[in-house]
Amino acid sequence: MDDKLKKSEWLRRLFEFIFGFENKRGTLVNHWIVSAAELSLSPSEFYTTLEKELSARKFPSVEISRVEFAEGGLMSDQRLYLRFMRERLAVDVCAAPFGTEYFFACRTTYIPALVRLWHIAAALAFFVVVEGLLIIPLGATFGFIALVTLVFALAGVMRNAGSGAFADLDALLLKIPVVATIYEDWFRVDTYYRDDTRALYLKLVPGIVQEVADEISAAKGVKLVRQHKFPPPLLHELFMPLPPRTEEVK
Repeated sequence: MDDKLKKSEWLRRLFEFIFGFENKRGTLVNHWIVSAAELSLSPSEFYTTLEKELSARKFPSVEISRVEFAEGGLMSDQRLYLRFMRERLAVDVCAAPFGTEYFFACRTTYIPALVRLWHIAAALAFFVVVEGLLIIPLGATFGFIALVTLVFALAGVMRNAGSGAFADLDALLLKIPVVATIYEDWFRVDTYYRDDTRALYLKLVPGIVQEVADEISAAKGVKLVRQHKFPPPLLHELFMPLPPRTEEVK
């Protein structure tokens, strides 16, 4: 049975490596939802207020966008969400009516940078084109040497791009398709600062969403009721608060 499971897992990973594309939804980190009865509110109004609040906080490297997710299957209606994205951590916010109820949902997801076969194929195609251009003025031998030198130079640049001195280059590489995935998965180094700011991002942004939802609801004379708060299955042990000590310290 264990051998079959290992083989099945190996085949699944191989299939994902060959055919897989970026998962837009990612892996759930945290999720909560609150609701209220008889609340009348336009989702766009809530999203606009939330966008202004996050923009005023001036959190670095946070991108704000509105994305659509299907309510059901492929042909179902689309539901508009507000997304805050920093590095590979996305906070997706939804405000919508549900019968006579109105709910606010906030889920944090982690979208990993995983190099797939098509990323490697695209990179190889780029270098093949560059090699063809170098052969014309330099010849086959010197053209190949120049290509190898270029590969090592690019690897060195990506290796050092994440340092504070190259913050702008780091941001640029993260925006280039294919290059961003290879850079994050193979070259970008985690630091204490990145870990700390990720922890703050995971705490502050969902908290602001809750605050804005409470303020708007209170202004309309409605009190929100907490429905569910799911424990984060990912990064849970890293960012969960420690429980209070109950035993006496001797």
